Amino acid sequence: MSDGVRINARMWIPASADSEPVPALLHYHPYRQRGDETFSSYGYAFVIPDVRGSGQSEGRVQDEYVKQEQDDAVELIDWISKQPWCNGKVGMFGSSWSGFNALQVAARKPPALKAIIAQCCSDDRYEDDAHYLGGCLAQEMFVWGALWMALSASPPSPEIVGDRWREIWLERLNHLQFFVGDWMSHQHRDSFWRHGSVCEDYSRIECPVYAVGGWVDSYYPAVFRMLAGLSCPRKGLIGPWAHSSFQSPGPAIDWLGESLRWWDYWLKGIDTGIMAEPMLRVWMQHEAHLLGMREVRGHWVAEETWPSQRTASLQYYLTSKGLSDKATDETSHLVISPQTVGIAGSHLCPYDLDTEAAADQRIDDARSLTFDSEPLQADIQVLGAAVLTLDLMVDKPVAFLAVRLNEVSPTGASTRITFAVKNLTHRESRESPAALEPGRKYRVDIRLREQAHLYRTGNRLRVALSTTYWPLIWPTPEPVTLTVFAGQSELSLPIRSPGEGDQNLRPFGENRNFAARGEFLTLRQLANGSGPTHKTFHWDVRSRKLTIASAPADMLGTGNARETLEIRDCDPISASLEYKRDGICKGKDYDVRVETLLTLRVTKDQFVLKGEVRALDAGQEVFMRRWNRIIARQLN
Repeated sequence: MSDGVRINARMWIPASADSEPVPALLHYHPYRQRGDETFSSYGYAFVIPDVRGSGQSEGRVQDEYVKQEQDDAVELIDWISKQPWCNGKVGMFGSSWSGFNALQVAARKPPALKAIIAQCCSDDRYEDDAHYLGGCLAQEMFVWGALWMALSASPPSPEIVGDRWREIWLERLNHLQFFVGDWMSHQHRDSFWRHGSVCEDYSRIECPVYAVGGWVDSYYPAVFRMLAGLSCPRKGLIGPWAHSSFQSPGPAIDWLGESLRWWDYWLKGIDTGIMAEPMLRVWMQHEAHLLGMREVRGHWVAEETWPSQRTASLQYYLTSKGLSDKATDETSHLVISPQTVGIAGSHLCPYDLDTEAAADQRIDDARSLTFDSEPLQADIQVLGAAVLTLDLMVDKPVAFLAVRLNEVSPTGASTRITFAVKNLTHRESRESPAALEPGRKYRVDIRLREQAHLYRTGNRLRVALSTTYWPLIWPTPEPVTLTVFAGQSELSLPIRSPGEGDQNLRPFGENRNFAARGEFLTLRQLANGSGPTHKTFHWDVRSRKLTIASAPADMLGTGNARETLEIRDCDPISASLEYKRDGICKGKDYDVRVETLLTLRVTKDQFVLKGEVRALDAGQEVFMRRWNRIIARQLN
């Protein structure tokens, strides 16, 4: 780099590029280089650099998506474009972190960057990343924060960087920062989160964008926002998949072929027909994904533009008798939720489909306020975001609301189709939230996460409301009593009229992805293909305490992680978390162990956060650092 720091990259370059230069594809992340020669066999140079301070690259460890990371990417793109094997055109792509920075770097407009593919990522770092959800503190922040702490403390490979590996490693360790403490110190959508959120100014992105997501992933709402907000050439694709996967849950597609159609069009000038096809293509689900499912029934549908011109609003009113097509006189209903409502929900970003996906909702429905429709008289297709407009009152200055839209079969089985959580102090502004006035009546709009779902004849719709949703979000400072005023409160559903074009969509083809060769694996697959050793729920009857113990995904694939969550059903400030990880890196001449620990306790007014990193070289401790942060709760 221009400041003298060396960025290490792995590159695959077609042999013919010496005489016939080719376009280049850049995949830029801190997860240590993984890849293969697939793209080079299709006439592309493929470049995977380690972000500064990670993997094999020099420099200090940094937080997510900092300006320096973007500056380095702009410089890398310029360097790549000027190599003799490159024809001057560069594409950038990736999933999760590398999808985020593809968007962020596109907004910097490097001249050689001609197109991007952004998979499983977000345009809004506050609203749709692994930190906050609806203004509520997300449990995913600590899973990701603990993993990022471990990743930041990992050494480079001596086989690649040579004898300097220990020097580089110790520099990283000595400049470690407690990033999760910084994230928790910014509980509202301030400038910290606006940096790197391309939704702040979509017009800054001018190169073509292919935005991709999956219904089991947490990031798919950004696809809809970007299609609506961007003005550059753009396409969107949402399948039934989990994070960073085009295979699971199925049906899988030939993503390699689809991505090559995009790159050939924008980097080689070959008319593959991809831009003549509809802007948005989604898997219209006939069922929602549940624990253990490997396939999700459904069919592909497409929209020429987004927002769609094909949807119309269907209104349901929340009444004393359930969901109705007519408003009624007002009635009041109390919601006093146990702290453990939410245990049938999914992780925000599930990796293990056997333990982290949603389950039958009846255990949560029974402890929530629910409104059911009559059995449907015909199938309906819903595509887009449902909106619940609710008249309510609370008895505390800080209150949360969790909303689930479920489909209930004649047998009573309840499946969560979509949901939303809302910190009600953010009812008017995410930047400047305001405390609630106990006893005052409010009318609040809650936008649920987008869906594409076929509700079947004979099934019922169910709206379920609770003031808690553990462990997806951390609880309020005090127990909350919510009063819901039914009668005029309403649910608006975007009903889609099927189109003739749905039957004539170009097939994606059979899966021939390169995931098995190491590049586009899910985080769970990176952990050597194994799921958690356990996930248990232990209920202590005497204390009414729930303990959830699991061995979550280790995205580094080099260690063992253990997570323990606890909460008492009657006490929100009893919530606690402990996350431990032991990472091992071994080779012929080195034996490194990195141990990390993250704990969180709460009081009514404070978050008590602790972190620890301990590094051992050949069994000898070479580094130890502890952090203790007392962070004021800011309407959270």
